[in-house]
Amino acid sequence: MSRKPVHLAVYDTFADWETGHTTAWLARAGYEIRTVAATAAPVTSIGGLRVQPDLPLAELRPEDSSLLILPGADLWDTGDDLAPFARTARAFLDAGVPVAAICGATAGIAREGLLDDRAHTSAAAMYLAATGYRGGERYVERDAVTDGDLVTAGPTEPVAFAREVFGRLGDVFEGEKLAAWYRLFHDSDPAAYETLDA
Repeated sequence: MSRKPVHLAVYDTFADWETGHTTAWLARAGYEIRTVAATAAPVTSIGGLRVQPDLPLAELRPEDSSLLILPGADLWDTGDDLAPFARTARAFLDAGVPVAAICGATAGIAREGLLDDRAHTSAAAMYLAATGYRGGERYVERDAVTDGDLVTAGPTEPVAFAREVFGRLGDVFEGEKLAAWYRLFHDSDPAAYETLDA
């Protein structure tokens, strides 16, 4: 089955560990993972991983994508350099294309107003409150949250983040297999292998 690519936003200081489960298993399921950055210049993750982007942000269109993933980064909290990515997330959501934001990216999309009317989570409620957003009443104390086309998670929940993305897309793991995948990678439950292999 042909699928549109998944787009992973990359920028200097992006948290490379936060999206690894998500992109690895999406690729194994047949999705092409394409990296998108502010420009065509290479970026360096917080872990020192140098990435040559596949395309600049200005060329990214929601209709060409299955999903936009926004990882955390120090830059989300130190200025407006990444605001164009939050605006792109708005365009994706307006077009009905899913967006998944983790860690600092949740603050970026909060500043863009994307969490004002959606259930969401992050590192902590007070972290998002510091952005001045108006969605505090919609904050949920959970590892990861999906509300329609938007997935959010805190920095310590890369496996739950992947679980929510897979559940939203619906064609990677479903039902018992999705629950088993989560038990295997989050809880190190060896019994989950049986369900995944069935």
